Amino acid sequence: MAQLNLEDEESEGLLNNIYIGKVKNVTKNIDAAFIDLGGGQMAYYSLMENKRHLFASSPKDSAPEVRLRPGDEIVVQVCKDAIKTKDPVVTGRVSFTGRYCVVTAGRCHIGFSAKITDSAWKANMRRVLEGETESDFGIIIRTNAKNASETEILKELADLKAQYHKVLSEAPYRTYGTCLYKAVPPFIASLRDTYQDFMEEIVTDDKDIYRQIREYLEKYQPEDVKRVRLYQDPLLSLAKLYSLEKAVTEALQKKVWLKSGGYLIIEHTEAMTVIDVNSGKYTGKKNMRDTIRKINLEAAREIAFQTRLRNLSGMIIVDFIDMVEEEDQEELMDALTEWCRRDPIKTTVVDMTKLGLVEITRKKIRKPFREQVGKGELKK
Repeated sequence: MAQLNLEDEESEGLLNNIYIGKVKNVTKNIDAAFIDLGGGQMAYYSLMENKRHLFASSPKDSAPEVRLRPGDEIVVQVCKDAIKTKDPVVTGRVSFTGRYCVVTAGRCHIGFSAKITDSAWKANMRRVLEGETESDFGIIIRTNAKNASETEILKELADLKAQYHKVLSEAPYRTYGTCLYKAVPPFIASLRDTYQDFMEEIVTDDKDIYRQIREYLEKYQPEDVKRVRLYQDPLLSLAKLYSLEKAVTEALQKKVWLKSGGYLIIEHTEAMTVIDVNSGKYTGKKNMRDTIRKINLEAAREIAFQTRLRNLSGMIIVDFIDMVEEEDQEELMDALTEWCRRDPIKTTVVDMTKLGLVEITRKKIRKPFREQVGKGELKK
């Protein structure tokens, strides 16, 4: 199991929804504004990252560097969930995401997923997409596009552009607090964002979710309809079959044992997550250098796995067992980088400091798993 997420049945998520928000106040000392999304829901809006505002009265004509004032109504999209005491984060760079591409306001260029490394394919696709961008939005090609035909990509792009124009054209006629665009449910987004090569089967025991999944797949991913299955066994629940309760318990523990006998200690602070690597019960017969190298390499793989499983984000500091030889350090950093590169969420292995601490950053999007558990519980 590589990833766990819990959703509260009683409350609808805000992530990726687009709203007409009203500027409550502008705080110059942190270069940010606080936006009322309606119903008392406040959100954080960085003025440093949002130089161009989509004013609801004319979102397509919004000029850059126009000062934001209290009372202004702007079009914003929730780009980060609320975490602990922090409000959700919103952006004026509204985007519409498909399986193969993303249409994004304010970025008038063609970009490609870093995981697509075929330069010839990218050059050809760039030629195909020339003329598809407009003055107020750009296009990002996602990893799954590499396995799609030009026809499939262009069809999806046309749908996304239509959504973009529809939402912005409706904004001048809607009042503040209106949800202009409701994102697909998280379980649908997970299917859309899963790398095509990795999807084997989709199993659910909820008839309504099964229906929604089939409807989505039939419309957007017909090749995957055969992979969805409704689990029906009154004697053994799906959660029990896959030991989900055990998986949840293990994903909340501080100590994670490695197969070699070493272990990780994962600690959370307000500012960062700290991971300590220990040799533990390992009693290898090789010399000390080989012992440390083996444990650290095993730990690198497990750290990348635990980061995704627990949805750790922000700054992550790892204290590996000290390695004297520079070539061993390079091998470790290469291995860690390769494992982290497989994460669908942008994860960057920054560097190893002079003290031997490794810095990792992972983009914050959703709440870490430990906070999701605090909001709900696994179905029996």
